[in-house]
Amino acid sequence: MADSNIDEIGPWSEVKLDIIREYAQAYSQILSAQKEPRLYHIYIDAFAGAGVHLSRATKEFVPGSPLNALNVSPPFAEYHFIDIDQARVDSLQQVAQQRQNVFVHEGDCNQVLLGKVFPRVQYKDYRRGFCWLDPYGLHLDWKVIYTAGQMKSVEIFLNFPIMDMNMNVLKHDPESVPSEQAERMTRFWGDGSWKSAAYSTTGNLFGYEEKLDNETVTKAFRERLLGVAGFKHVSKPLAMRNSRGAVVYYLFFASPKPVALRIVKDIFKKHEKNL
Repeated sequence: MADSNIDEIGPWSEVKLDIIREYAQAYSQILSAQKEPRLYHIYIDAFAGAGVHLSRATKEFVPGSPLNALNVSPPFAEYHFIDIDQARVDSLQQVAQQRQNVFVHEGDCNQVLLGKVFPRVQYKDYRRGFCWLDPYGLHLDWKVIYTAGQMKSVEIFLNFPIMDMNMNVLKHDPESVPSEQAERMTRFWGDGSWKSAAYSTTGNLFGYEEKLDNETVTKAFRERLLGVAGFKHVSKPLAMRNSRGAVVYYLFFASPKPVALRIVKDIFKKHEKNL
């Protein structure tokens, strides 16, 4: 595995990996134990990376989410790892170790999820999916999130990339936002309503648009996950902060099941003291 394929990650990302690992473990235990009807459960990692990371703090290797998922016991019935980078895909093939129930996909996850993976997780077929959406920035299509919500068989963890948004889209002067950046935001958000979620003309004397805070933006997106995508249960987002205290991204969880949200709330509470 070439070192150039391995991302160096900060402590906040190590916490994120722990959260995903702990929930995947709980999810697989619960679904494996169900007998009437027996369910077939699938793990999906849309931005899988190389399968391993380098800790910025310790300079030691840290198992990535694909490797953590493969170590869950009882195991998932099936695994899907997706990455757009050929070198990372080659590394994932090594992580998979030729296991027949592990599928490694090279390509844009938006196309792979909708065309190849989600069709394998149909509710009517007693199949269920745990999908980890960890984009590096605004690289996710709302249609993926919407489809997962409508399927009623898929739960998601979602990296909400607020730093990318703030750096490139949600500028204090909305007129200065380049059109290509606004288009990226619209693709992620699903429509142009992000503008009214992020800006307001109230509270000032002159009627000009003012940028709203992160909490207001994430609250509006949570309402979209519930009201538009159709997830029945959505967590309040967990702020993932870097060593300087700045929010890098927010971690959302969305599910059709109330028990799933209760488990995630407990996991979030356990880890938020480390952020």
